[in-house]
Amino acid sequence: MGEYLEIFINTVTGMAKYQWKQVIFDVPWDRNWFWGLTIVSLVVWGLELLFPWRKSQKTFRKDFWLDWMYMYFNFFIFQIGLYGIYTILENGFNKIGISSTSFSLFEKDALPTWLFILIFFIINDFVQWFTHVLLHRYPFLWKFHKVHHSVKEMGFAAHLRYHWMENILYKPLKTLAVMILIGAEPDQAFFIHFFTVIIGHLNHANIKITWGVFKYVLNNPVMHLYHHAYVLPEGRYGMNYGISLSLWDYIFKTDYVPEDSGTIEIGFEGDDKFPQKFIDQNLYGFKKGQK
Repeated sequence: MGEYLEIFINTVTGMAKYQWKQVIFDVPWDRNWFWGLTIVSLVVWGLELLFPWRKSQKTFRKDFWLDWMYMYFNFFIFQIGLYGIYTILENGFNKIGISSTSFSLFEKDALPTWLFILIFFIINDFVQWFTHVLLHRYPFLWKFHKVHHSVKEMGFAAHLRYHWMENILYKPLKTLAVMILIGAEPDQAFFIHFFTVIIGHLNHANIKITWGVFKYVLNNPVMHLYHHAYVLPEGRYGMNYGISLSLWDYIFKTDYVPEDSGTIEIGFEGDDKFPQKFIDQNLYGFKKGQK
């Protein structure tokens, strides 16, 4: 027990120091999530102000600063502890002879780099799509996912407004899928993750983008707004579950874009009673009697 506690403390301490190094520019730009996320956020926010889809929406929309808090908490602060937990698990698996490549179907070095990156991106996106479906389908998971859907005015920062429990669910499933198929993330995974952040910000932004004929492949703000629609098609738990790619929704018939005015009401039934503060929202899913 003492060994694992030491591993956790050392890992968390090291990760906290690394996060701080990003803030003070002591990390290469192609690995600096803090400033990369900040710059992308400011650029997309600027596009919202220059080309607003919903022109009546205020510059500082409802919950603007709350969403910024979620953005940095989920991407940096919570990741410190989560990284410590996964390092312990990795160490434990290594002791019984299980590594990230133990179950892989493909040898990393046997594939061209571009193909390895493409496979990683597709696997990653499909697992997130499937997990997203589960978050809507099962009441226990929906209680936590409500945090993301409590947004009442859509803007780029709503992208990372989610309960930290979603990390607990998403991460193991993504890791398992990658381990089984290709063993480990490619060295260039940073660029894939950064691309998904850009797409995710745009999907939630107050900008009307459809990508033309590519809308059947890439997710977009028009399609994703209807994912947040207050009123859903009868008998449906949700629609438009796509993260970066929209093609899964078209393949599995979960696509739904009846119009593109951008003026629909978003949220969920009973959202007027949902907690408004950060801490209360993150405690909501753990309370008995919540649905």
